[in-house]
Amino acid sequence: MTTTAPSATTAPAEKAAPAARPRSTRRGARRRELGAASVLMTPFFALLVTVFLIPVGTAVWLSFFSQDEPGLGFGPEHTVFVGLRSYAAVLTDPTFLGGLGTVALYCLIYIPLMVIGSLGLALLLDSGVVRLRSWAQLALFLPHAVPGIIAALIWLYLYTPGLSPIIELFAKGDITIDFLGVHTVLPAIVNISLWSNLGYNMVVFYAALQAVPREVIEASVVDGAGPVRSALQVKTPLVRPSIVMVAIFTLIWALQLFTEPKLLSLATPMISQRYSPSMYIYDAAFTRNNYGMAAAASVVLLVVTIALSYGVTRWTNRADSPEENAR
Repeated sequence: MTTTAPSATTAPAEKAAPAARPRSTRRGARRRELGAASVLMTPFFALLVTVFLIPVGTAVWLSFFSQDEPGLGFGPEHTVFVGLRSYAAVLTDPTFLGGLGTVALYCLIYIPLMVIGSLGLALLLDSGVVRLRSWAQLALFLPHAVPGIIAALIWLYLYTPGLSPIIELFAKGDITIDFLGVHTVLPAIVNISLWSNLGYNMVVFYAALQAVPREVIEASVVDGAGPVRSALQVKTPLVRPSIVMVAIFTLIWALQLFTEPKLLSLATPMISQRYSPSMYIYDAAFTRNNYGMAAAASVVLLVVTIALSYGVTRWTNRADSPEENAR
């Protein structure tokens, strides 16, 4: 009986390829992923619709209507469609345009001081120069825990002649200072905002600095970088996203300037009831009962805020792009 040996040229059997997942299994996994994402995103979209889209839609709708009083003001009021008349009135009102200019000047002073000051404090705490860092953080953060109205009232007391111990102290040295004068009222408002928010942004920067790899800082020290150079050329570029975030949020809050000038207006005639766009909106709605104009001014302020925020974001993204870095 003869047996046939396997041919030497016969290729070894290849391993079987793993079986592909059935299409139904892939579809089920995809549906489960979409379901989980929907559940996680539902609270966000619910809040977005409730606190942003509905109020904005209502403001836009109100801006196209106005109250008309027929019969020389003796008849009942009727809501009439006025189109863009409220927007034209707002954009040609010198008081509203002046309020925009005041807020622009406020932003030019406040935002750089806020970003540079809070970043400088965070770098100082991170450097280890300041002892008892936990207590220093608490002391700097405590003003932010004070409500804005209470903070404005505290500083109103410190700014008012005859009540302020600071003004009396300066008077003993033959120094006369009016914190609520025509040229000092805006810096006085900036001071209140800095006192209230500097510690909060300092904590944001300090948290970002704690995430910087210690190896990078140690390498810069080995290369001969001193504390100042390490802070400015090593740490600061690594927390650039936090700087951009703080700058954008500070810009948005600054454009809504209301509480501080509203309370200071009780003590000085240098602040009118339409000092800022937000005060203009408040006066139009609750003093003049012109809800259409108040809604139009709100929409204009919203558009300005979105445009400036978008511009800052695009500028920072362009600065971070590889093409710009290559240049």
